[in-house]
Amino acid sequence: MTKKRWQVSPLTPAEFRAAFPEIDGVVLQLLYNRGLRAQAQIDEFLQPDYGTDVHDPFKFLAMERAVGRVVQALENGERILVYGDYDADGVCAAALLVSSLEAFGAAPGVYLPFRETEGYGLNAAAANEIVGDGYRLVITVDCGITNVTEVAALQQGGVDVIVTDHHNPPDVLPQAFTLLDPKLPGETYPYPHLSGTGMAFKLVQALLADATRAKHPKLKFPPVGYEKWLLDLVAVSTVADMCELVGENRTLVHYGLTVLRKTRRLGLRALMDVAKVAPESVDTQAIGFGLAPRLNAAGRMNHASSAYHLLVKTDPTEVERLAEELDEQNRKRQQLTEQMRQSARGQVIPAGERKLLFAHGKDWSPGLVGLVAGRIADEFGRPAVVVGRTGEGNWVGSGRSVHGFNITEALSECREYLSRFGGHYFACGFTLKDEASLKPFREHLEHLAAAALTDDEVAAILPIDAELDLAQVTFQLQEELQRLEPFGTGNPKPRFVSRALQVQSVTPVGNTGRHLRLMVTQHGGSPVVKLIGFSIVDRIPALKTGDVIDVVFEVDINQWNGNRELQLKIVDVQKVN
Repeated sequence: MTKKRWQVSPLTPAEFRAAFPEIDGVVLQLLYNRGLRAQAQIDEFLQPDYGTDVHDPFKFLAMERAVGRVVQALENGERILVYGDYDADGVCAAALLVSSLEAFGAAPGVYLPFRETEGYGLNAAAANEIVGDGYRLVITVDCGITNVTEVAALQQGGVDVIVTDHHNPPDVLPQAFTLLDPKLPGETYPYPHLSGTGMAFKLVQALLADATRAKHPKLKFPPVGYEKWLLDLVAVSTVADMCELVGENRTLVHYGLTVLRKTRRLGLRALMDVAKVAPESVDTQAIGFGLAPRLNAAGRMNHASSAYHLLVKTDPTEVERLAEELDEQNRKRQQLTEQMRQSARGQVIPAGERKLLFAHGKDWSPGLVGLVAGRIADEFGRPAVVVGRTGEGNWVGSGRSVHGFNITEALSECREYLSRFGGHYFACGFTLKDEASLKPFREHLEHLAAAALTDDEVAAILPIDAELDLAQVTFQLQEELQRLEPFGTGNPKPRFVSRALQVQSVTPVGNTGRHLRLMVTQHGGSPVVKLIGFSIVDRIPALKTGDVIDVVFEVDINQWNGNRELQLKIVDVQKVN
């Protein structure tokens, strides 16, 4: 058990509270914590508007050129290939773009690499196959910005490449027909945090606008309202890829959840069914813990094609079979991930003064190393790198980081040991050149982390929005908190701390006894309030009746058999006595 350092946000300044007297005090504190200080920012956040808060796709410098090339391919009947990725974002992006090109009358192909043997992004063998198959236009989704050599091979083979990506670009860019990435140097698009599917959506949005404006006579035109029906996939991908839910993403997910609740995609409905998610109440939590893990399980455990087909097929029997297959793969993924986590944890304990934690295993699945790295980093509050080995003997790893250490920049300084790598500030993936590179690579990374991070930066910090008395937690407060949805990266679910709670009873819950129900009072009075903690028995101190504790919690609604009650979900506990 690693004790976290609680960090309660400072109270909002009096002048800020005075400027917005009409907003509930707790909500105002939450807005301030999220950096929303101006009236326009607050209005956009609390009242997302599709017409004004979703940006014109032609603000991308290269969008006109990209649209012109796609229209040319559509009008001339050229063979088009959509090249995606094996995670939920890449699969959703491929499904969105392929179905949209079909709506314009094309019959595009699709290529999703196999994580185990091909790795992330374009690869040389795939490029040769694409040229040989006679394609004339490749559109990458959720990948491509780092594939300098592979893009060159395609262009030299007579295949134009439009890269749509959202990852950090390298110093040397691929010489594609054109590049669409909001993080490109000099890019004028005003929002940098779109998902891979969000980028595919912007391309389709531009195609729809161009077709409406230009009236291309040779093109089939998608039905009226087609654009907004794509937002279910945008919402799923944005949450699944942990993109920031502020700015344009917040608006896209806000409307995307509305579409998702009445989605026409049989596969998504089947997936909700196996995940026991009610379509009418689906939210970001249902995506993050229900839908996304099952879509990701395909690429982690086998091939992402099963997740892709689930999203595009229209036969009810087939999509039910695919949903059940993904559900079973996800169960196996959970079991293997936990086994790997325990093994990795054994390698990094005691963490001591190490600023970066490193674990590897010859039998560890490369598809799961990222999940394990994330859990190790979260538990210990410091960067974690976990490496596994493919069936072909390649060492493949993933890293997760913290503020103060850009892990992908660190990989760039270790490139002599790597055959390929990519990622962003907090997450990376890589393949080692050979087994002999493992030890010096680890030592170099550990040295970089030690030089970059202070002791404070590697403490396991738990951010807390505000301190509340339990008496302040009411249905009215919960209704106010709902104004801040959708929650996710950049807009986390609000966390509160209540202090000096007297434990009245402690009850293990669930078949394994890892969940916990606490009955508590505050200030020596009544009423008795129920707190529930899921899978927390091994993460908090042992408790008994009479203990005095401080508790960090989130506020939910629990509904069953027509009943409805406030649910205070335990995040962390510290004993006072």
